[in-house]
Amino acid sequence: VELVESGGGTVQAGDSLRLSCAVSGRDFSFSFCDMAWFRQAPGKLRDFVAALRWTGGNTTYADSVQGRFTISREENTVYLLMNRLKPEDTALYYCALEVGGFPFLPQREDDYDYWGQGTQVTVSS
Repeated sequence: VELVESGGGTVQAGDSLRLSCAVSGRDFSFSFCDMAWFRQAPGKLRDFVAALRWTGGNTTYADSVQGRFTISREENTVYLLMNRLKPEDTALYYCALEVGGFPFLPQREDDYDYWGQGTQVTVSS
């Protein structure tokens, strides 16, 4: 399984950006998969941002991005639309896939099985 992120860049505070995560690889049932975005700022731990259930579309967000970010999926690509960006949103953003079939949307990075290489988002003030 391969996850490839794109869409990162340098923007100003208040701007919007949309990240993409293309999922490819061996065939398996996506019915019980969850996709998530995490981010890691310099010198900090990797934090949960948002998650989406592949089938059904249930979503959950970190408090820090609730109301500003939207996670969505179209075919085998998952998006993270980021509005009203703030300098504190600056980080390396990763997408992740878990295939374990959790009854809830997991928010711990240890729960995710596959990871992309990351895409940098820099927000200037």
